[in-house]
Amino acid sequence: MHLDLDAFFASVEQRDKPSLRGKPVVVGGVGGRGVVSTASYEARRYGVRSAMSTREARARCPHAAFLNPRFHAYRETSQRVMEVLRDVSPLVEPLSLDEAFVDLAASGLTSYDDAAVRGLAEEVRARVVDVTGGLTASVGIGTSKFIAKVASDLDKPDGLVVVGAGTELDLLRPMHVTVIPGVGPATAERLRRAGITTVADLENVSEDELLRILGRAHGHGLFLLARAQDDRPVEPERETKSVSVEGTYDTDLTDRRLMEGLVSRQATHVSERLRTNGLSGRTVTLKVRLHDFTTLSRSTTLNAPTDSGPTIARLARGLLGELDLTGGVRLLGVGVSGLADWIQDDLFGEQHPAEDDDPVEELPDLPDLRIWVPGMDVVHEELGRGWVWGAGRGIVTVRFETSETKPGPVRSLPADDPALAPWRPVTTGGP
Repeated sequence: MHLDLDAFFASVEQRDKPSLRGKPVVVGGVGGRGVVSTASYEARRYGVRSAMSTREARARCPHAAFLNPRFHAYRETSQRVMEVLRDVSPLVEPLSLDEAFVDLAASGLTSYDDAAVRGLAEEVRARVVDVTGGLTASVGIGTSKFIAKVASDLDKPDGLVVVGAGTELDLLRPMHVTVIPGVGPATAERLRRAGITTVADLENVSEDELLRILGRAHGHGLFLLARAQDDRPVEPERETKSVSVEGTYDTDLTDRRLMEGLVSRQATHVSERLRTNGLSGRTVTLKVRLHDFTTLSRSTTLNAPTDSGPTIARLARGLLGELDLTGGVRLLGVGVSGLADWIQDDLFGEQHPAEDDDPVEELPDLPDLRIWVPGMDVVHEELGRGWVWGAGRGIVTVRFETSETKPGPVRSLPADDPALAPWRPVTTGGP
């Protein structure tokens, strides 16, 4: 079974922001250099799609709500869904926050006929709606990962497609070759020049010919998939290679102290994500994209792994200091790799980020870092919780509502209002 949550990021935003339900929502970079991560189905009707520039998305659907991602909300919702899937089978392979494979051979099913698998899938879909507060999922079931993934794409959103054993090729043959994993625009063009546009065309080509066109590794894989041959197992332990946070800025950054502050904040977010997942890492990497799109990367490696925000921040700032940033910076990112599931707390004799010596606590001295971005969760001492609709010229506009309320009122406040603060959920179970 392959489960794919429908328009996941946008659906979470609509769930948590009652005033946006049923309206176009675009999640991603909100500035002119931003890229769309997810668009709600209401926005897709106007031609907005993932990986489109935010500038083009605004031109196509100017009345949409353009929001920055809130990964804490997406991760928490994803965890609930993965728990539902692990109740079905111990073999669950998450591919991302919003999709996963489930090996039904390890489930409690005693029959794999159409009625049995449909019944199980409908139960899973109903539980997903319940645990996520109304989000829907599209599900595909087949005899392999490939077929299940193809099936889940056939009836979006909120669909269920079961491909019975022995019918796989009947389904695939009329489809364009791009339905096969690994066939992107470049490969599709090479195949088109050879007269191959559908899976049926591909099936009729010999393996030797495919090897000549695409090379040994790629050609052999496509030869098998064109015949619905896919024996890849569901792998429940997908190793995390790295944890990183990055940001693209509408105006090139030239103030080095501002950049140091941003890097420190990113390091804190990386530290939080490491701890949430019980991880630590040895290698700290700084990514910088200059004004002319030149991308630089610098790394440093510790003797032992850490999840300390101050440590990661200090090393990242040191890497930043080694670079010539003349002309400005359009992107900054901090990452940690060389991951482990243990830490050496006293590596530098530093405390965890909650302690008074955390350098990130000095960031309020940088007034430009108090940035209110659209979609951001906030709380006001008198007006309660809400989210940022927009900000600029010293004003922040907030709609005061949550997933548990009706659409709430909009208020414009001074951007430096001391009663207004970012809001994050209280996490439990970790340091």
